[in-house]
Amino acid sequence: MIYLDTSVALAELLSETRKPAPSFWSHALVSSRLLEYETWTRIHARGLAVSHGEPTRELLSRVSLLELAPEVLTRALEPFPLPVRTLDAMHLASVEFLRGRGQQVSLATFNERMVEAARRLGIPLAIV
Repeated sequence: MIYLDTSVALAELLSETRKPAPSFWSHALVSSRLLEYETWTRIHARGLAVSHGEPTRELLSRVSLLELAPEVLTRALEPFPLPVRTLDAMHLASVEFLRGRGQQVSLATFNERMVEAARRLGIPLAIV
């Protein structure tokens, strides 16, 4: 299972130079409910709801979304091996939540700070 960070979803939706290979989307994908909010916020901020609305809904429908359980929120309040932003802490805490329940999960992200935090936490990285 691959935990999908918002940076990867937006790279796909916005056709950035660095985006996942088409085969990436055939994996079992999971993310925090934050993915939905972060993605739509960026789509709306760029005025792309009309042109990118359907692709956004389609992409999000491929991802199993985790609710922000109290355990995840509690972990996000704790320190990480390096400073991370608030929403990144919630994503990393979500990955740790899944791994703590025996799930084999790797992280797909283009966020360099999250890459380094994942490495220090022992979270495998998915090749995007």
